[in-house]
Amino acid sequence: MLEKRLRCAKLKDKIMEAKEAAKFFEKDMVVGTSGFTPAGYPKSVPLALAERGEKGEDLGLTIITGASVGDELDGALSRTGVLKRRYPYQTNKDSRNKINDGSVQYSDMHLSHVPQWVKYGFFGNIDIALVEAVAIREDGGIVPSTSIGNSNVFVEKADKVIVEINTSQPLALEGIHDIYSPENPPNRRPIPLTRTNERIGTDYIPCDPDKIVAIVISDIKDKTRPVASIDDVSKQMAKHLIGFLEKEVKEGRLPENLLPLQSGVGSVANAVLGGLVDSKFEDLTIYSEVIQDSALDLLDSGKVTFASGTSLTVSPDRLDDFYDNFHKYKEKVVLRPQEISNNPEVIRRLGIIAMNTAIELDIYGNVNSTNIMGSKMMNGIGGSGDFARNAYLSIFTTQSIAKNGDISSIVPMVSHHDHTEHDVHVIVTEQGVADLRGLSPKERAKTIIENCAHPDYKEQLMEYLSSSLEKSASKHLPHAMDKSLSWHKRFLEQGTMKIK
Repeated sequence: MLEKRLRCAKLKDKIMEAKEAAKFFEKDMVVGTSGFTPAGYPKSVPLALAERGEKGEDLGLTIITGASVGDELDGALSRTGVLKRRYPYQTNKDSRNKINDGSVQYSDMHLSHVPQWVKYGFFGNIDIALVEAVAIREDGGIVPSTSIGNSNVFVEKADKVIVEINTSQPLALEGIHDIYSPENPPNRRPIPLTRTNERIGTDYIPCDPDKIVAIVISDIKDKTRPVASIDDVSKQMAKHLIGFLEKEVKEGRLPENLLPLQSGVGSVANAVLGGLVDSKFEDLTIYSEVIQDSALDLLDSGKVTFASGTSLTVSPDRLDDFYDNFHKYKEKVVLRPQEISNNPEVIRRLGIIAMNTAIELDIYGNVNSTNIMGSKMMNGIGGSGDFARNAYLSIFTTQSIAKNGDISSIVPMVSHHDHTEHDVHVIVTEQGVADLRGLSPKERAKTIIENCAHPDYKEQLMEYLSSSLEKSASKHLPHAMDKSLSWHKRFLEQGTMKIK
C-alpha cells in the first residue's frame, strides 16, 4: 500500500515518526501548513509539537494556513502555548479564545491576498511547509488530499518541506486537483480560466525532492464540522433567495441556468444553497471556496453539473459515504489553489453570484462578518470579501434576530465594518429580500427595514432613521452619533437590544 503512496525511491529514508519530524521546528519559526475549512490539514506533527509545548518549551510559532483547520492544529497548539501568531482565518474555539484574550496575535485577511504576501516575503521567510498529501510522485510532486489552500505556495517558498501522507484519505482523490500559480507583477499574464470546469495546471504540487526533510505516515481523519439541519428559518431564506433569482431571470438580468454560484461556509450558508435542490433551476455550476454538503446534494440531484473549489469539506455524518462513493463525484469536481479559487480576476470574469453570511448589517447596507459587539473576533473575513467586491451579484444572508430575539441582526450602525455598502447588492433574511442596487442611502435604509428587519425591531429602526434625519446636518447619509451604537451598548448592559 505504501508503495502506491510514496513513489519516489530516494525519499523512502525520510520516513520518520511525528516526534522526530517535530524536531525540525525551532523557536519563532514561520510555518505554512495545508488546510482549508478543517479539510486536508496536517494532524500528527502538530500533535507532536503540542507535546513539546506541554513540557514547557516556548516555541512561539507563527502559523499560516489556507483558512480554518482542525483541532489537532489550531486547538492543540493554542492550548499548549505553541501558537503565538496566526494568519489568515480560523474557527477553533481555543484559538478564538487565545486571540480574544491577547495571547495569540491574529491578523484577519482576505484569503486571496495571502499567497502574494507569502511570495513577496511580507510574512518573513517561510521556514517550513507542513502539508498533508495522499501520495508523493516519482519526481517528488506532492498530491494533496481534501484541500489545497496555499499549499503550493508554501511548498514553493519554504526552506524545508514536511509531508504527512494520510492513509485515511483515499488515493482516489488523485486527479481532482488543478495546480496553477500566477506570475508575480509587473506584467502578470491573465489567468487562462474562462469556464468553471476548465483545467489549467497540474494535478500535483511540484516539489524538489531534496527540499523534503521528513515524511510522516498518518491515518487521522479530517475533523470536519457538522452542519445543522435545514430549519424553517433557513427554508424561508432559501425561498426568498430563489424568488429573487427567478425574478432576475424573468427580467433578463440572469440566464436561465443562472451564473456560477459561490456560497460561504457554515450551517446557514449550507442550508440556503441547499434550498436550490427544490428549485426549478437546472444545469447550474459552482465556483466557490468550499464544496460542502449542499453542493453534494445539488450534484446528486443533477441540478449542479460541476463544482470548483479549493476544499472538500463534508460533514462527519456523510464523510465515510462520500469516500466510499467518491467515483460519482470525481469527474464533477476540481480543487484549485485559493490564489485561483478566490482570485478577483476570475471571479469578475466568470460573473459569480456570491452568497455570504453576515453577523450583523446596518440600515445602510454595511456588513459585519467578523467581530461580535465590535471587538470579539468570531472567525474572520475569510473569502467573503474576495467574492463580494468582485461578484456579478453580491448577496448577504442572515437571520433577522439572534439570542432568542435579544439581538437584532439589523442595527443602526454595524459595530465593525467588513463589507461596505458599496459591495452589498442584496440582503436576504427570513423576513424578505432587500434589493439595494441603485438606491440612495435613505432609500436603502427604508428598503432594508421594511423587507428584512424582524417585526420586533422595525419600529425602533424607523424611529432611529427619523431621529437621524432630524438631527444630522447631512441628509444624504444621516446618523444620530449619540445613538448609532446605543443598541450594542444596551445589549452589553441589559442583555437585550429592545427598549424596555
